[in-house]
Amino acid sequence: MKAAVLLPSLAGRDAVGNDTLAMVGLLRERGIETRVFCEHAHGVSEPTHAPETLPDFAGGPDDLVLYHFSTGWPLALDLLRRVRGRRIVRYHNITPPEFFAGTAKSYEAACAKGREEIPAIARLGCDLYLAASRYNLDELLAYGVPAERGAVLAPFHRVQQLIDAEADLGLLDELSDGTRNVLMIGRIAPNKNHLALVDAFAAYVDGYGDPARLLIVGKSDPGLDAYNQAIRARIAERRLGERVWWLDSLGEAELKSAYLASHAFLTMSRHEGFCVPLIEAMALGVPVLAHASSAIPETVGDGGVVWAEEDPWLYAASLARLGTDAAFRNDLRDAARRRYEREFATGVLHGRFHALLESLR
Repeated sequence: MKAAVLLPSLAGRDAVGNDTLAMVGLLRERGIETRVFCEHAHGVSEPTHAPETLPDFAGGPDDLVLYHFSTGWPLALDLLRRVRGRRIVRYHNITPPEFFAGTAKSYEAACAKGREEIPAIARLGCDLYLAASRYNLDELLAYGVPAERGAVLAPFHRVQQLIDAEADLGLLDELSDGTRNVLMIGRIAPNKNHLALVDAFAAYVDGYGDPARLLIVGKSDPGLDAYNQAIRARIAERRLGERVWWLDSLGEAELKSAYLASHAFLTMSRHEGFCVPLIEAMALGVPVLAHASSAIPETVGDGGVVWAEEDPWLYAASLARLGTDAAFRNDLRDAARRRYEREFATGVLHGRFHALLESLR
């Protein structure tokens, strides 16, 4: 038996990349010869192979092909139709195009193209459709995937590596100056709803007189410059000035410092297929406050405060309580840590993945 892991692009320290590489390692632990097939790779040491060569390696009836589906890629559909072995689709979710409407036509078109492939993926009749969340799985079921062929497995991640990492002491000292830090981590993109994030933070500063600081951590994309400028304009409009710090693409040590120095993790995101930073915050003891969109309530569970509304004053009041009610804050941290250990710890995910592979026999 051989296993082929298929995706358009493999990147180091990327959510899909982390998930892919973890699965590759687990397949090899089972003694299965495994190769990665992709068109592009960067920031990884894993050897990769041209997708067109996949059927020659793992196209037989006893082989396994595992496709990480997170964007449109017609070549993957063709390959999945041609191979004869067991096929797994790992669905990470694709952002609905309307989030990019009026901001970035290229992203809007790419997301629309990707989501147009969901029905075709569902019709392939693969052996297993492995979704990163129940929210993702429900999308696949709506397009006709049989319930008995669907399963949920949270994405593999680098949380334990983050827990074990040494913090960047310079950044930690800079952030630990007595100012309350509110943290948001995620790609700078419209679905992350940074405008509402700024509004909620401004309501907290204005309403409670706290000279707090908002840390926005995430990659800025030149193709989304209009959205970046809209965030900066909102910051200026709310007179937040130097209260907002932009921390672009932090390394592991710097990211650890940002978590350790933060008093709350706040996200107003409107669309997430899972949201790995939520479980990073839960594991590292940063209280979570979030908008109840998409997969967020499922990921957070009882490990944070989640509101269906977007009213900025509601989030401001929650931030204020987290700052003044030590018992509430500590209870939330304890619940979050228990949830992480129960549902998302590395060993738990490894066991579930092996069980799912066994079910294919």
